[in-house]
Amino acid sequence: MNEQKILRAQLFKFIKSNLLNLIIIFIMFGIFMVFLVRSITFNSVNIELDENVGLVKKTLRELDSLELSEKKHDINELQEQEVLSNITNPKVLVIIRNEDENIISTNINYLSNDAFEDFDFDSDKTKKPYVVVINDEYFYKGITIDLSDVTEKTEGYIQILLNIDLEKEMTKSYETIVIWSVIFGIGISVIASIIIAKKSLFPVAKMLKRQEEFVQNVSHELRTPLTIIQAKQELLLSDPNAKVVDKLEDISISLNEAKRMSKITKDLMILSRGDSKQLELNKEEIDIDEFISNIGKTYKEIIELEGKKFNLDLNFGKVASIDTNKIYQVIVILLDNAIKYTETGDEITIKTYQKEGKCVIEVIDTGIGISDEAIKHVFERFYRAENSRSRETGGSGLGLSIADMIISIHGGTIKASHNGSKGTIFTIKLPR
Repeated sequence: MNEQKILRAQLFKFIKSNLLNLIIIFIMFGIFMVFLVRSITFNSVNIELDENVGLVKKTLRELDSLELSEKKHDINELQEQEVLSNITNPKVLVIIRNEDENIISTNINYLSNDAFEDFDFDSDKTKKPYVVVINDEYFYKGITIDLSDVTEKTEGYIQILLNIDLEKEMTKSYETIVIWSVIFGIGISVIASIIIAKKSLFPVAKMLKRQEEFVQNVSHELRTPLTIIQAKQELLLSDPNAKVVDKLEDISISLNEAKRMSKITKDLMILSRGDSKQLELNKEEIDIDEFISNIGKTYKEIIELEGKKFNLDLNFGKVASIDTNKIYQVIVILLDNAIKYTETGDEITIKTYQKEGKCVIEVIDTGIGISDEAIKHVFERFYRAENSRSRETGGSGLGLSIADMIISIHGGTIKASHNGSKGTIFTIKLPR
């Protein structure tokens, strides 16, 4: 229950962290894109405005060179006509003012000069562009030219105003698109964060479950021998005057259970070192067939004494790089299992051969076999099938887990399969 609470809290924390990061990324990206579009759009406006300003100044300087008057004067009719005729962009509004800042002419002939009185004018704004808003609806980017800065003979002002309604509408539309995109992105991020968090925490949940099962199994395995040892020792204490010979059975049982506990502890240490990647391999090149043959000689007599048949079918014929001590341990585990789960008259066979460039070792028996359900779990720690004799024979349920770990560290695989209708085949594949 506590594990579930921890996982839920961790899931919420993970989602919150991921979502916050994604929201920040989306918002920053949206701000950047809006700024970029606005910058590009209004930069083109500034360029267009500068081109028209340059055109006006050029026209005025050309007229100034004609020496129309020897003294200073307000902009004359010829200058007005030339300036206005050279501005052909319909988006550009030109307002010509005299020295007293009064409007004297515009490039829109169908409107009177009074119609342009709402256009703000400040004779001090002759260096930088400014924005003019008419009726809170129409927007112009403008710049004012002081004619005395352009020509020595002419006084007055020229306002050049470029309508930017389209640009404003474009940027506004783009900002709306970006805002909705960010909102949509955040919505997708919420869903994605939940999915990613669940997928990321799934291995953690699986690990916690395995850890819980592992602790329960270890407790169960150690509780039984501890209970037996405690009971036997209490019996011994209850009769302190008894002779050792009278209590040999109790002492023997206690010692056997202590040995079983010691084996479980040793197996757990091996698995723990394997899990933490601390199990080192001391590989050497060795003739596999000779190696398996030597193991077979050790077990042949034991197997045959139980009335079972033992066969070697060695056809690998090459050397392989293995840790001999650890592979020896694997073969012994498989042979011990084969002996436990076979009856008198059954056969146990070890085969070696090459397949797909790999060394294949098979331990085959014709014993009681494994059920379809059990065969999926035989390499899990402390797993025992219903018909298992491991507890009766002192097994801890860790042997095949250790075998699987050792083969995995070698870069190989081990699997269990049915031997036809009777018995089991354990197949090991090792890289050469």
